[in-house]
Amino acid sequence: MDFSEQFTTYAVIDLDAIAHNVRALAAHASPVSEFFAVVKSNAYGHGARQVAEVALQNGATRLAVGRVDEAIQLRDAGIEAPILIMCYTVPAEAELIAEHRLMATISSIESAEALSGRATALGTTVRVHVKVDTGMGRYGVLPDEVLPFLNSVATLPALEIEGIFTHFATADERDKSYTYRQFNLFKEVLQAVREAGYTIPLRHAANSAATLDLPETHLDAIRPGIAIYGMYPSSEVSHSLELRPALTLRSHVARVRTLPPGYSISYGRTYTTDRPTPVALIPVGYGDGYHRALSNKGYVLIRGRRAPIVGRVCMDQFVVDISGIEGVRENDDVVLLGGQGEERITAEEIAALAGTINYEITTSLLQRIPRVFLRDGEVVDVLRLTTCC
Repeated sequence: MDFSEQFTTYAVIDLDAIAHNVRALAAHASPVSEFFAVVKSNAYGHGARQVAEVALQNGATRLAVGRVDEAIQLRDAGIEAPILIMCYTVPAEAELIAEHRLMATISSIESAEALSGRATALGTTVRVHVKVDTGMGRYGVLPDEVLPFLNSVATLPALEIEGIFTHFATADERDKSYTYRQFNLFKEVLQAVREAGYTIPLRHAANSAATLDLPETHLDAIRPGIAIYGMYPSSEVSHSLELRPALTLRSHVARVRTLPPGYSISYGRTYTTDRPTPVALIPVGYGDGYHRALSNKGYVLIRGRRAPIVGRVCMDQFVVDISGIEGVRENDDVVLLGGQGEERITAEEIAALAGTINYEITTSLLQRIPRVFLRDGEVVDVLRLTTCC
């Protein structure tokens, strides 16, 4: 499906792949009844509303985001499912959390008091999840602080302690010893909480890696993110569960010409031709979230063949060498991420070349790249940025 006449560059999101991945993960984690679909950062670049709707239709029961504004956007889009804000929130956001019936993560008494005050004033109840830092070292309540913290929170009106969770630092590594250390510490916390008389319905710890590799960590709910989008957390986790990549990044050939020998290409003159070289201009750049680190390293697919990037990736465009690819013309389809013919460029390959991880490849894609959503091969939605301010 070619949108090159409408868009310079665009991402195609296969919602059937999202549906398949969610169903596969839900079946894999059965009989766990609760499934948080993590759709933060615009669903890892895939489109939060569209992914959330499909995930909820195919086995997810709840959503998780990083920030309050992400959750509010989902509410404004008509999504009524429970939404957990997993990251830190400031006390000033308490009113928004209460007004939009969101679940908040708490790890400080100041945030809890702010939520309690606003919920009381609005005549409502806010459900909260306590974050336990078992070894990630970012934020959360330290294990020996959990009971005193719960005792303080329990005295506050209009708060319901619905969940308690932790996050694994190395579950995507082959060596699971540190993950087990974290999990065992979390279990000790849960036992102490239970013995103190607290009944907390939702205990959760399993991110994508733990969902795939460590069924004992599934507890009451799983919390997959990257796996929903058809990517594995790393090469060291099990790939036995078939996941389907959902995103293809496409553009088109903007110009074709042959440069003479000794001709430099792009900023800094980091590439100079050593022969007459046919090249194509691709109208994509780091202003779209396509990594500058791919300069003189990356590839695109044209007519089912790999064409290497020559010279630096600019803000809006870069050049590829099309030597050996017959018949390349302006407006030919270009695939930067995904498959074309028998060839495929994966997020993992791009990440390795750019010195990063597959998560960053899709989340880096900026809003100015339109998203085209497909179901059963048909376009069901198109999302594009229409204003700058």
